[in-house]
Amino acid sequence: MNNIETFIKYLQSTKNLSIKSLNAYRGDLRQYYAFEETKAQPSDICSYISYLKNELQLKDSSIRRKIITLKNYYNFLVEREMIERSPFYNMKFKFKQEKRLPKTLAKSDVVKILDCFNVDTTRLSDFARQSYVRDAALMDLLISTGIRIGEAAALTLEDIIASERTLLIHGKGRKQRLIYISSPITWNRLTALIKQRKKSGGNYLFINRYGNPISIHGIEDIYTKYVKKAKLEVKSTPHYLRHTFATNLLSNGADLRSVQEILGHASVATTQIYTEVSTNRKKQVLKKYNYRNNL
Repeated sequence: MNNIETFIKYLQSTKNLSIKSLNAYRGDLRQYYAFEETKAQPSDICSYISYLKNELQLKDSSIRRKIITLKNYYNFLVEREMIERSPFYNMKFKFKQEKRLPKTLAKSDVVKILDCFNVDTTRLSDFARQSYVRDAALMDLLISTGIRIGEAAALTLEDIIASERTLLIHGKGRKQRLIYISSPITWNRLTALIKQRKKSGGNYLFINRYGNPISIHGIEDIYTKYVKKAKLEVKSTPHYLRHTFATNLLSNGADLRSVQEILGHASVATTQIYTEVSTNRKKQVLKKYNYRNNL
C-alpha cells in the first residue's frame, strides 16, 4: 500500500494532475488491493477484470480506466526496479466504446430560462436584487459560453479582462483558456455582477448568501430553481447547457477544432490535445456562430 502513495507523489510531481485525478488513481489502486486481500493467494489480472465486470457490473469505460491506472502503476514499479515484470506483460484488452449522444435543451427552452430574468428589479428587496444579479449573470454565462459549472465556480474578479470582454477559464488538468463574451446582454449582466462584487468585497465572482465561493452543488440548485420557474418539461442538468452551446455552434457552421478548443476539450479516444485556436479566431467563431447572440 505504501507503493500507492509513492506512485501518487510521482504523478503529482511529473504529470501536473488535479487533486480529483490523483484521488481517482488512488481509489482505483486501493480497490485493486482490497480485492487482492480477499484472495488466499495472489490472483491474476483477468480475475480482477472479471470481478469488475461480472460482480460489480461496471461499464467498459470504467473498467478501461482502471486497467490504464494499473498499467501505469506497474510500469512505474518496474522502472523503479521494485518488481521485475508487470502482470500486464504481453496482455492486450479490447473494450467497446459506448457512444452517447449529448443531451441538449431545445432553443425554446433556453429562451424560457432567459425569460425568467426579464423582471422589474426595482420592486425587489436588496437581498433579492443581489441574488437576481448573480443568478442572471451565472445562467447567462453558462448559456453563452458553455463553460463547466466547476469552471464558473472557480472564476475570480482577476479572471475578468474587461477591456477584451474576455474571461480566463481554469479548466480540467489545470489548463487555462480564454473565452470571449460575444453576447452584449451576457456581458452587461456580468458587468452588473462585477460592480456588485467589488462593493461587497472578496475575490470570487460567484458567491453564496454567506459570502463564500459558490459550490458546484450551489450552481446546480440555482439551475434547478430556474428550470422549475421556466416550467420546462424535460429533466436536465446544467451540463445540458454546455452540450446545447456546442451543438448549436457546430450546427451553425463552426469548425470542430475551434469548438473543441473553446470548450477546453481533449479527445479521450485519441488522447490528443486539439489544435490551439487564437483568441481572435475564437472571437470570430463566437460572434458569428453563438446561438445566444440572437436570442
